[in-house]
Amino acid sequence: MLFVKQTDLKTGMRLARPIYNKDGVLLYERNSKLTTQGIESIKNFGLIGIFVLEPAEPVPPMTQADIDFERFQTMNVFSIQEEMEKILQTKRLAKLPTIAANIIKNYGHLDKKINFVQNLRSKEDYIYKHSLNVSILCAMITHVLNMRVDEQLEAVQAAVIHDIGKLTVPKSIADKDVLTSEEQEAVRSAQIQGFDLIDLVFSSSPNIKRICSQAQRALESVETGDDISAMKMVNGARVLAVADAFDTMTAMQAEKAPESEVAALKHLLDNPQAFDREIVDGLIHAVNILYPGVSVELNTGEKALVITANEENILEPMILMFGDNSIVDLSNRVTYGDLEIKDIMKTMDNRHVMDMELLKKQGIQVEEPEYVPVS
Repeated sequence: MLFVKQTDLKTGMRLARPIYNKDGVLLYERNSKLTTQGIESIKNFGLIGIFVLEPAEPVPPMTQADIDFERFQTMNVFSIQEEMEKILQTKRLAKLPTIAANIIKNYGHLDKKINFVQNLRSKEDYIYKHSLNVSILCAMITHVLNMRVDEQLEAVQAAVIHDIGKLTVPKSIADKDVLTSEEQEAVRSAQIQGFDLIDLVFSSSPNIKRICSQAQRALESVETGDDISAMKMVNGARVLAVADAFDTMTAMQAEKAPESEVAALKHLLDNPQAFDREIVDGLIHAVNILYPGVSVELNTGEKALVITANEENILEPMILMFGDNSIVDLSNRVTYGDLEIKDIMKTMDNRHVMDMELLKKQGIQVEEPEYVPVS
């Protein structure tokens, strides 16, 4: 799978992922070949590029949940963008409560993990896509931890709007890849002013601003080393801090490569003063991280394939070593105490097809995903 900028697209290239319009209508199915009209449409959509398949590459498998997730992302990014622009203009809410309720309806009641597949972000749409994904994570985490309905709603609403202040950052600063200390302070100042706007539009729900400001302080403490142990964080802020950090690290951007889910998880676990372990556990039980089919690199430099996840300790799954085809149970610390996963072998797309029948013959039971055939 390759990412190709829209200026470099050519007729005959095959789509690796489906393309939807803002109403969720499927415009181009995966494996579709690009036409001149299709390329022009992609440019009109404002996409900076798309994922295409290499000439002999098979279509990556997608479950119905994967397809629904990508469609939901496309639709709701546009909704969030329109809402944030209206709030900045009118200082009033319009559809944000409805957007939050829709996110909770779709992702705040799930009984199983999802593949949290990231879409590529540009500087122009980063805040909208980040806000959407953080709010989805908040909906899932609060559900896994069985938080109160009002806490879930507050956390999701705060996640949708928490970065609105950054939209007021001057374009000359927002477009930069590397910021000076003065420019970083300008971004921080804009975000703090955004919290005042949040306080204004959510005047009847003061917890929304509290969640946003406390989560931001927790995130900043990782960089500054400030002691925030005396701060009594509300549940929504604890959730937002974890969701924000996870999405920020794993986001796909044209300017820089994303961190893997494992690297993000280790970051969260290594900073317990900012990221509550209970909330991190909620994240672990909401999204797939080290699941069957994921290739990993070990601290010894060896490569392996995850064949069975470990729900008790996500970082200690059962793996198949590529070097000698041996099966290693990393939870057996007596035998494999010095062996650990260093990182995921990251690719553009972590979807895999595994021979389930072969695994069954070896006495290994794994959940069998139902992939949607390509039409």
